[in-house]
Amino acid sequence: MDDRAKLDHNWQEPLADQLSSDYMANLQEFLTREKAMGKSIFPESHQYYRALNLTPLDQVRVVILGQDPYHGPDQAHGLCFSVQPGVRPPPSLVNIYKELERDLGMPRPAHGFLEHWAEQGVLLLNSVLTVEMGRAASHRGKGWEQFTDAIVRLVAAKPEPVVFLLWGSYAQKKAAFVKSVEQGGRHLVLQAPHPSPLSARHGFFGCRHFSKTNAFLEQNGMAPIDWSLPVASLPMNVYWDK
Repeated sequence: MDDRAKLDHNWQEPLADQLSSDYMANLQEFLTREKAMGKSIFPESHQYYRALNLTPLDQVRVVILGQDPYHGPDQAHGLCFSVQPGVRPPPSLVNIYKELERDLGMPRPAHGFLEHWAEQGVLLLNSVLTVEMGRAASHRGKGWEQFTDAIVRLVAAKPEPVVFLLWGSYAQKKAAFVKSVEQGGRHLVLQAPHPSPLSARHGFFGCRHFSKTNAFLEQNGMAPIDWSLPVASLPMNVYWDK
């Protein structure tokens, strides 16, 4: 990939075969051509692997799977559902906050920057890691799905229990790589409709995935996730009114 798209060593070795594969070389060529044509690609290349670099493999305790990066300016920064500081939370994230409030009695955060979750072991992984500005799903089928399938398989192979939160049919396809507790495995797989305005009322609201996640982590001797997102968790020197 682009020289600026650096991947943390914790992931680089187990993903070495994927990174050196023909499909990843083809993906690099595709992205290079798109940029040469003057197209804007989100996120910036140094943030392609932001989710992985914030949450090393040996620290993953929870996985939340998204689809594509946000395709509007200044939104995407490499974590699913998260937006950059100062950007208004999009509708799906607002619905996630509504469920947090219902489930845990937690006030809705005033921003949409989710790195505080990632730093605690919540892997916020999109299935596709890039997108063209203004064109949702424009980079599907270019190779990213194979790469993120490999990531999910690696996490599923961890000896420690992990919680997988799969919201919507697109994310739920990756459940095939995970052996759940119900299947005699060690991982907790929680599925619900996507939190988008079109589907949140059909089962996402009321799923209580946040409290269920913490209960499972504590049952397995791990600390719960602090799902709050205080302003103190934001980078310094940013404005919140965009």
